[in-house]
Amino acid sequence: MKTLSSLSVDPAFALAFRTLQPPPQKPASLLVLLHGVGGNESNLAALGADAGSDTLVVLPRGPIALGPQAFGWFRVAFTGQGPQIVASEADASRRALIDFIGQLQQAHGIDAAHTVVAGFSQGGILSASVALTAPERVAGFAVLAGRILPELEPQLADTPRLATLRGYVAHGTYDDKLPVSWAQRAGDWLARLGVAHETKLYPTGHELGAAMRTDFLAWLARGDQRWNRPGAGR
Repeated sequence: MKTLSSLSVDPAFALAFRTLQPPPQKPASLLVLLHGVGGNESNLAALGADAGSDTLVVLPRGPIALGPQAFGWFRVAFTGQGPQIVASEADASRRALIDFIGQLQQAHGIDAAHTVVAGFSQGGILSASVALTAPERVAGFAVLAGRILPELEPQLADTPRLATLRGYVAHGTYDDKLPVSWAQRAGDWLARLGVAHETKLYPTGHELGAAMRTDFLAWLARGDQRWNRPGAGR
């Protein structure tokens, strides 16, 4: 049975984090899981526990404290005109995550071709933000009940850099926090960018349900075979 490590706060890493224990002796891949707003790094531990036995699972904590054991990647207000975000905080978290993933890869000798970033809700938003602006850092990303920020557009990598990226979008059709139209917009946007991706919808609300979990893990496992990108360095 896997458990969570104590919280690591190390100046060598851009973010505080926990890992699933015991870690693989020689990890072949890296999975970075990002919690949603108001949650914390323990939220996706159960999901990570079902990843492959040779996968190092790392769960960083969002840098913005919102309350006792409640953290976020940026502040957001849900209004009648849609989510209104603090864009500077979202960008600072995006940059911190890019640095953090690079630091993990260097510390554990895992290359970008074997690295996936995924998250729930706001964590999924940051997963897409990292992958679409720094595609050399990861092989794939998953947006679970999240969206892709329109504010990201000026920072997107160009089409040749995005060519090796793999995306996964999963969303509940009854999501009352982030309506399913966000998933449809994400799919359309990724298609225009030429990013290979899958989109799956579920008859659920704003949650990480059992079917979504199962399908995400199946997508992740299939990546073991196809994410060996030529030319990807450590």
